[in-house]
Amino acid sequence: MAKLLYIESSPRKERSHSIKIARVFLEEYSLVNPDDSIKAIDLWDKTLPDFNEDRLNAKYSLMHGQNPTESEQEAWKEIESLFEEFNDADKYVFSVPMWNFGFPYTLKHYIDVITQPGLAWSHSPEEGFKGLVTGKALVVYATGGSYAPGSETEAFDLQKPSFEGWLGFIGLTDISRLVMAPTLASPEDLTAQEIVLSGEAKKIAQVF
Repeated sequence: MAKLLYIESSPRKERSHSIKIARVFLEEYSLVNPDDSIKAIDLWDKTLPDFNEDRLNAKYSLMHGQNPTESEQEAWKEIESLFEEFNDADKYVFSVPMWNFGFPYTLKHYIDVITQPGLAWSHSPEEGFKGLVTGKALVVYATGGSYAPGSETEAFDLQKPSFEGWLGFIGLTDISRLVMAPTLASPEDLTAQEIVLSGEAKKIAQVF
């Protein structure tokens, strides 16, 4: 039995295009893989700790082979717990809307909390940087405009390169992508997009 973790980063819920397509995928996936477990994390409903002085000092103590203080150790336990929840999965699905050409700050906060040395990545003179997370990932993006490769607006797209750069850094290199764009389109065009992407989501779910 595989474990799938779904991470949701849009606060729009029923009006979210990325969530809508992700739910189509998850429904199909559950039909194809009835014995697998699916856990959802809504980042707008999850309490994430501030990456404060104690947690930052604990991080650098561990990086330099030093022992964190007692307060730093306690602060680090919450980081470890959140990472273990993330790392417990075999497969990952992310719904990611574009905000100001990037992605929501709640998702960035989550990334900053769990992307830690010795947990999500390691470094050695022999291997350099090495991601420690394994599995496959599906990312469902939504963008108001169109940022197609080769277009005049491609350079403004800081969403996909940044997010998939992070996935690769922590070790998730088997990535599938679905893009709902542009969402600032007519209702007819949006419906047509949703039909096409829903079909693609179901195809991916059958082999994910």
